[in-house]
Parts: sequence; C-alpha cells; structure tokens
Amino acid sequence: MILQVLHTTAYDYADRVELASHQLHLRPRDLPWQRVLQSDLAADPPASRTTWGTDHFGNPVAWLSMDSAHHALRLTATSLVEVLPRVPPDPAATPAWEHVAGLCRQRAAAGDAAEFSFGSAKAPCLAEAGRWAAPSFPPGRPVLQGLLDLMARIGREFRFQAGVTGVGTSVARVLELRAGVCQDFAHLMISGLRALGLPARYVSGYIRTWPPPGQPRLRGADQSHAWVGCWLGPQWGWIDLDPTNNLIVRDEHVVLGWGRDYLDVSPVLGVLLGGGDHTLEVGVDIEPLEEALGPAAEASRPPGAGIAGAGIAGAGIAGAGIAGAEIADAGPGSAGLGGQPKFMTAR
Repeated sequence: MILQVLHTTAYDYADRVELASHQLHLRPRDLPWQRVLQSDLAADPPASRTTWGTDHFGNPVAWLSMDSAHHALRLTATSLVEVLPRVPPDPAATPAWEHVAGLCRQRAAAGDAAEFSFGSAKAPCLAEAGRWAAPSFPPGRPVLQGLLDLMARIGREFRFQAGVTGVGTSVARVLELRAGVCQDFAHLMISGLRALGLPARYVSGYIRTWPPPGQPRLRGADQSHAWVGCWLGPQWGWIDLDPTNNLIVRDEHVVLGWGRDYLDVSPVLGVLLGGGDHTLEVGVDIEPLEEALGPAAEASRPPGAGIAGAGIAGAGIAGAGIAGAEIADAGPGSAGLGGQPKFMTAR
C-alpha cells in the first residue's frame, strides 16, 4: 500500500521570537517493510539553515535554525510511503518470556535491544506497572502470547478518553485514572514490560483511519499515533503492537521513528529566545495515494504506469485543513472501533 501523508504544524507566539532552533522528527523512516518514496519539508518563515541527519536510534532528523525575528511558525511535512504487510510469527512458537528477559542481560545476544529494557523518563521500570503486567506472563508462557494478552487487557481495563491526560502525565497517574490516549497506553505497556525485564520501545508515526459508514473522510482530521515495539528474541526480532487498538501492526501504520519514550521522538522540539506564550495547531492527513489522486487522475494515467513516482504536488493535499491538537505536535485524537476499524489515535 502506498500512503500519502501531510503533517502541518502551526505555532503562534504572543511575543516576537528573536532566535530559534528546532529538532524535527517528521520524515518517515526507511525500513525493510517501509520505503519512503518522497519526503519534503517546508518552513514559513524559511529556516536560515537546515541540516539533515540521524539520531542515536537511526531515525531521520532535521535541525532548523531560525535567525530572523518572527511571530509565527508554520511547518509542512509531506511524504509518500510504501508500506508492506508484515506477517507475525505464531505466538506459541516464540520463546518463553523469561528466556527473552534473560537474553537482555547478555549484550552479545540482545544487541541494541538491551538498551530498551532500562527505564526512561516517561516509561520508567515502575514496580506498580510491573505488578499490573505480571498476570499476563506466568512462568514459561511464550513471549508473544503474553504480549497479546497484555495488550488486550489495556483495551478491557482502560478507557480511551481524550482530555484526561496530557504530555506530562505519568504512568503511575494513568494506572490510577484507568484512562488515557495512545501515548499513555504506549508508555504504560512499555513501563510494565521493562519492569519485568523485557525490552520495549516507543514507536511514533501515523495510522490510517476510517470515517463512519456513509460519511466522507475529513481532510486534516487524522492524528499522529504511538504504539509499542516489542523484542521477541534474536530469532524473531521486533514486532509492533498497537495497544490503543488491540492489534498487531501490519500495513495501516507509518513509522516516523522510535526511541525509549515520547521525548526521544517528539515530532517538533525547539529552543526559543523570546516568544512568550504560544498556541499550537496540528493537522494530519493520511490516505492511500489512489484515493488522493482521485478517479480523474487515475483515468489519465497511462496503462501500466506505476504510482511510485507520482508527485505530492497536485495530488489533492494542498487544501487539507489544520485540526486542533494538545501535545506538542504529537496530536492525539479520537475514533472508534468497528468491523472495518476507524482506529483510535492519540490525544
């Protein structure tokens, strides 16, 4: 599936910003199952200097320096991404969870997975989270069976509710509230797994959503999303699980990047001189390229022509609106579950 993504971020500042430096995680990551066909980033006002690179985790990062005074900042990231379906292993064929946890203490066996077994600022090795997660991992249980059980318990025991938590809400508070959004559920699951010695990482990206039956898609109404990467041992590697929607990630998600928690992969992180208070609006639109092009564009394509090289410009995204968001460009929003799911996303 080829998906077209538009991510807009709009900051308005009460006072003039004299200087600013921003770190952006807005370009999807190239992966064996995900190929970035096109990616563009525009800033208004234009950055004085833009530098591209990768962070510690291998995620694409852009660093923007703004040397001119401004009262507002608009960022527009457009991407065309091919996502291939991933086939998960048979849960019963995965190793016992204790074996996986033991491997994490052997750097030669765990490799880079070992660093994700330690606590972090937003996903600590919290004893309370470990006690909550423990019933899903009785002795000898295959690790993926335990992970799927834990993910399902989040859906049963926690309420998806926007507005009750914020970017600063702790895992302990989420356990008390028994409510939250995708960022909260990802941090909760990661914290519980790390408390049991299992490596887990925070994955930031997008998810394709579905409108209610009989209603059209609303441009700009999608949101950023977060889910959990779980290590199954060296034979099976990593698998992505979406606790908000209780599903194994296949081809409906676009990965921006991963880290220990949200703070490692915040879409926009900045340091400003001036500015004062500010308001933030974020809009995300994700749809299959065939839908974005529309019937007329599809009919005009030469027979046998592929869509991999189709440009973003003119593909019907220029008029996408900006929807409100609460997190600094993590933009969680709500949705419901159905037969052809309209996925729940973040705040």
